[in-house]
Amino acid sequence: MSRPPELDLASVFSLLGTAVDDTVLQALAGTGLRRGHGYLVQRLLAGPATATEIAVELGVSQQAVSKALGELAALGYVGPAGDADDRRRRPVALTQAGRRVVRVARETRADVDARVRAAVGDERFEACRDVLLDALDVLGLGEQVRRRAVRPPDGALSG
Repeated sequence: MSRPPELDLASVFSLLGTAVDDTVLQALAGTGLRRGHGYLVQRLLAGPATATEIAVELGVSQQAVSKALGELAALGYVGPAGDADDRRRRPVALTQAGRRVVRVARETRADVDARVRAAVGDERFEACRDVLLDALDVLGLGEQVRRRAVRPPDGALSG
């Protein structure tokens, strides 16, 4: 394989992230989902939550989260979860359709992993994965990833 000259690691991270996101979005074509929705879906994989709770956890405005959750609800990917202890609290959760698109996204990412693993071999693949996971911690994202509460880039939640 021919390698681009003088490409720093940070640029590689950025380019790879965009390429993987684009691959996943292509697999989800026709679903109405966009890149910013993924941050909310990831958070909801941890369990039901209100717009306010999600906004606090992700460090974004409640209005942006409410708007994006409204979009996801209109698409059928989230719905009311109910709270037996507090009827004023209105958490949402992924619906069956929401879990279905999560499966498609995971299968797509697993295919990317398999293609890279086939190209570089198991040992290099695992070593690279370890370095990238360490990089998440170095950049302060490791704990956010573990909590499924990665802050979206500015403007990612607005359509």
